Amino acid sequence: MANHQDETRAAYDGVVELYASLFANRLEAQPFARAMIGTFAELVRATGNPRAADVGCGPGHLTAMLHELGLDAFGLDLSPGMVDHARRAHPELRFREARMESLPIEDGALGGVLAHYSMIHTPPGELPELLAEQVRVLAPGGLLLVSFFGTDGPEPVRFDHKVAPAYSWPADRLAELLAGAGLVPFARLLHDPASERGFLDAHLLARRTDRAVP
Repeated sequence: MANHQDETRAAYDGVVELYASLFANRLEAQPFARAMIGTFAELVRATGNPRAADVGCGPGHLTAMLHELGLDAFGLDLSPGMVDHARRAHPELRFREARMESLPIEDGALGGVLAHYSMIHTPPGELPELLAEQVRVLAPGGLLLVSFFGTDGPEPVRFDHKVAPAYSWPADRLAELLAGAGLVPFARLLHDPASERGFLDAHLLARRTDRAVP
């Protein structure tokens, strides 16, 4: 996992300003994604624990959105360049460099975790470990929103993302992995963004069960 993570970090460090200029306001043209993030924030608030992590936060625009939606949100990212940009762009919020498979958060501390296209670079064989770490930091009843590129095929598909190699997922397969990690998937949204890659935009919302994390 270390080599894959190091390569991804270096790739994102090399495109910080360009990436931020392209994506910082992109949700203004993505009503479906905005709706899912708004629903996520509302449900996290309803748990009574508004503390939420934006894992793979990039330039911090979604961390700021979660904050505006009433959550005690902070951002984590593998790329120190992205973290630096996020701190400059949103000095009132907290950002920290961290790996998604080793989060600097205590067990059961969060009401919510947002993973907005931040798991797409993880090879399929390593995704269960990543999901287990997100579940570890969630309180019972806490929520995870995963957004990703969806495919209609039976297996994940590797493709050449513009920053680093990535994977699209069948929604059912990813939902099975969420369930295996101790989550209950209860809502999904799939839609065609008319992208040049031909993938669907996919969002899965899941809740941590009360049982112990395996």
